[in-house]
Amino acid sequence: LNKVLKCTEVLSPFLSVRVCVRVSASFALKGRSCLTLRDFSSEEIKRLLWVSGDLKHRIKQENQYLPLLQGKSIAMIFEKRSTRTRMSTETGFALLGGHPCFLTSQDIHLGVNESSRDTARVLSGLCDIVLARVYSHSTLEELSKEASIPIINGLSDLYHPIQILADYLTLQEHFGSLSGLTVAWIGDGNNVLHSFMMSAAKLGIHLRIATPKGYEPEKSVIQEARRLSDEHGTQLLLTSDPMEAAHGSNVLVTDTWVSMGQEEEKKKRLDDFKGYQITMQTGSVARPDWTFLHCLPRKQEEVDDQVFYSSRSLVFPEAENRKWTIMGLVVSLLTDYTPQIPMMKF
Repeated sequence: LNKVLKCTEVLSPFLSVRVCVRVSASFALKGRSCLTLRDFSSEEIKRLLWVSGDLKHRIKQENQYLPLLQGKSIAMIFEKRSTRTRMSTETGFALLGGHPCFLTSQDIHLGVNESSRDTARVLSGLCDIVLARVYSHSTLEELSKEASIPIINGLSDLYHPIQILADYLTLQEHFGSLSGLTVAWIGDGNNVLHSFMMSAAKLGIHLRIATPKGYEPEKSVIQEARRLSDEHGTQLLLTSDPMEAAHGSNVLVTDTWVSMGQEEEKKKRLDDFKGYQITMQTGSVARPDWTFLHCLPRKQEEVDDQVFYSSRSLVFPEAENRKWTIMGLVVSLLTDYTPQIPMMKF
């Protein structure tokens, strides 16, 4: 897993040969951006999780000090407010010896006071990496195109990759492996679901998705998810029946029904999502070992207290793992770090 082939053309006056050597897979990650897990292979996602689990073990369990990011800084651009994304990134980056710089729309108004193109070039000379939490995914694409440093998607209207990395680490810790698990998504066809769909099959995870009619995932995302499912031999179900999605699942997942920027749609959405609240009755058709995830913040109409605060709920370990996985991601994108613990089982 931690080796890839790197090939180079070697020229001489007499011949040209192609030389291939084994190098650490971290070199394949260093310097890259992370806008969507669609761009990452199965082995690359597993390595990100391995690095995250390694840092968690060494720092939290063994109380080691690892200044892997000493002398480095991260610009955190937030068009949308956040608790977990801000706290996990600021505390995680600082814990590794780096300097986080938080920028709100009052500090840096992307595309208004200064173009995204110019902002990307300016920040490329002032810091080492950018995490941007934005409304439009196209903003991230423009930043990534113009920047000479890695750009991380802290959330966009299309994807939320850093949330899904935390979810996978949480499930790996709970179940011991990911391959063969069945995840049921019951809720809106939103950015978090899109990130599940772009990565679950790569880890051997089956997906059962229930969304109300009119709230389905993007058609292009469905098409790619079907291709990935066929390629990796996993199952993908799309339905409008929450109980059908929950049937036989190991994990029940939901998210907010009303995202930031959709407040005017709240009444209609609450009506359209009736019957989608996750309860113990929903879990009655799942596997006996079923668990629950929610990326937070949570509203009671999405999941009742009996499930949310039960022993089946992994929401608070999931929230903590936002820190360890963002740490694993930035370390992988900025350094040649090699994990010290044995490879995790996936």
